[in-house]
Amino acid sequence: MAINGIQFQKGLSLADFMDAYGTEAQCEAAFIKARWPQGFQCPCCGNKSAYEFKRRELRYWQCGDCRHQTSLRAGTIMEHGHLPLTKWYLAIYLMTQSTRLPAFRLRL
Repeated sequence: MAINGIQFQKGLSLADFMDAYGTEAQCEAAFIKARWPQGFQCPCCGNKSAYEFKRRELRYWQCGDCRHQTSLRAGTIMEHGHLPLTKWYLAIYLMTQSTRLPAFRLRL
C-alpha cells in the first residue's frame, strides 16, 4: 500500500502546541495579534485609540471617539461561551489536525 501524503505531513506537535498556547495569557496574546494585526481598531468608527479595562477577568476596549465598548470575543463563535481560550484553542487544534473527514451524511 502506498504512503498517504496527507497522513504523514509535518505539522505542529501537541507538545509544541502546548508550549505556544498552553496558558490563557498566551492564547489571549495570539488572539489579539490575529484579530487586530495593526493594533486595535474600533468596529463602529474605525478609530485606533482606545482605553483598555477589565471586567470580571475579561479584557474590554472602549473607543476614544465614539465610546463603543468591545471585547476580544465579540463577533466570534466564542462570544457567548464561557469556556477559557485555552479550551477553544485546543479544540480548534484537534479539529484541524484530524486526517479523517467526519462522516456526515446529507439527507435530502
